[in-house]
Amino acid sequence: MNKAFFGLVAVGLPLSIIGTIFHWRSTILFIIYCVTIIALASYMGRATESLSIVAGPRIGGLLNATFGNAVELIIAIFALKEGLISVVLASLTGSVLGNLLLVAGLSFFLGGLKFKRQSFNIFDARHNSGLLIFAVIVAFVIPEIFSMSLTEEKTMVFSIGIGIILIILYLAALFFKLVTHRGVYQSQKESVESDEEEVPEWGKWKAITVLGLATLAVAYVSENLVHTFEEVGEAFGWSELFIGVIIVAIVGNAAEHASAIIMAVKNKMDVAVEIAIGSTLQVAMFVAPLLVLISLLFPVSMPLVFTIPELVTMVSAVLLMVVISNDGESNWFEGGILLAAYFIIGIGFYLL
Repeated sequence: MNKAFFGLVAVGLPLSIIGTIFHWRSTILFIIYCVTIIALASYMGRATESLSIVAGPRIGGLLNATFGNAVELIIAIFALKEGLISVVLASLTGSVLGNLLLVAGLSFFLGGLKFKRQSFNIFDARHNSGLLIFAVIVAFVIPEIFSMSLTEEKTMVFSIGIGIILIILYLAALFFKLVTHRGVYQSQKESVESDEEEVPEWGKWKAITVLGLATLAVAYVSENLVHTFEEVGEAFGWSELFIGVIIVAIVGNAAEHASAIIMAVKNKMDVAVEIAIGSTLQVAMFVAPLLVLISLLFPVSMPLVFTIPELVTMVSAVLLMVVISNDGESNWFEGGILLAAYFIIGIGFYLL
C-alpha cells in the first residue's frame, strides 16, 4: 500500500505541475489533483502517527488538525482575494460537517468493523462537547440572529468582536489541555498505552520534515484545484454551494480525513477523535474568525453570517456528535448513523 501511494505521488505531482503549466482540460486536472492530494495525505498520516507516538495522542491530533486546516486556510484566502465570500463560508460549513459526520463516521464505522467496541477518553469527549456547542451554536447562530436587525457595517463589527473572542478562547483551550491540565484527565487506557513502548515508523525530525513537505505539496495542488471548480461544476452540474460544502471541504481536509481513519483502524481512537473533533474546533474557533480578520485586508469583507441551511445542518451535526460521543465509546453502527446524516445533508445541498 505504501509503495502504491509513493507511486501515485511520484506520478501525480509531476503531472499536476506539467498539466498546470500547459493548461490541460479542467476535468482531467481535477482528477489528477484529487488523486495526488489523497496520496500525499497518506504520508501526512504516517508522519502524524510517528509524531503522536513521540508526543502523545493529543499533540499528535492537534498537529494533524493544524496541518490539515492549513491547506483549507490557504484555499480560503485565495477565494477571499477573489471576493468569493459564499464559497468560503460554504467550505467552512463543509469542514464542520465533514469532520463531525464523514470523518468521525468513517472512523467509527471502519474501526468498528475490526473491533466490536472501541473507546476513547470520556473526559476529552465531554470537554470537546461543550466547546462544540459554544463554537457552532452560540458563536455562529447568534451573529445570524443579530444581523437581521443590524446594518452591514455593524454586522461586520460584531463579527470582528466575535472572531477575536473565539481566537482567545481557542488559545485558552489549548493552554488548558496541553499545559495546566495535561494528564489530569488521562484515561486508564491511555495510562496503559503510555507504559507500552511503541516504536515510531520515522524519527521525530524525519516525521516533521515529511509532514512539512507533504503539506506544502498539498497546498500547491489544492490551490490549482480551486481554479478547476467552475468548469468541473458546469460539466457535472454542481452548484457553487455544493462545491463549497462538499467538494472543497473534502479535498481541503483530505489529509486529516485519511489520518483519522488510519488511526481508527489501528484502534487508536483517542487520536482519531482528536483529529475529527479537534479539527472541527480549530475550524470554528480559529480558522473561521481568522478569515474574518484577514478579509479586512481585501476589498470585500466577510462577516461571520451563514445561511439558514448551513446553520441548521451544522447545529444538527454538533448535537448528533455530542449525543454519540459523550459515552466515550464507539462502534460501527454509530459510525453508520453519522455517515447517513452526512449523505442526507449532501443530497440536500446538491438539490438546493
